Amino acid sequence: MNNKLYRIPLSTIGLIFIIMGLRWMLVDDPWILDKVANEERLEMTFDKLFSSEINDTLPGYLKQIYRFFGLWVSIIGLFIISFLKEKFIQNSDIRKSLLICTGVTVYSALILAYIWIPSSPFIYLGLGSVILHSISIVGNRKIS
Repeated sequence: MNNKLYRIPLSTIGLIFIIMGLRWMLVDDPWILDKVANEERLEMTFDKLFSSEINDTLPGYLKQIYRFFGLWVSIIGLFIISFLKEKFIQNSDIRKSLLICTGVTVYSALILAYIWIPSSPFIYLGLGSVILHSISIVGNRKIS
């Protein structure tokens, strides 16, 4: 049971990262996934941004950046899940390292989202990830 209290929340975070990363990689206009918050940050609409001739190539550039970002987010999710194998969980140093790395990722992403895109619906996903991470911390303490 204690093992599950550590493993399931981190597995969920890893799965969320994989799904989010895949969405950013596969959606035609990934900046639209968070359109309201992005336009608020830009202080203009995407239609206005893309209407200027100088920005004709901007959609392709943004798509490239989001694809790489999505790739890295998915890879982070895969790393999290791959380090939840039983033989890794038995090692307290690996468990702690995974908690630290995942925590830094989740907490810093949430802080940056609050600073730069406070109206983003991804903040709720970040809060959920913080709760899941906290549960894993408790689960880690209960593993003997």
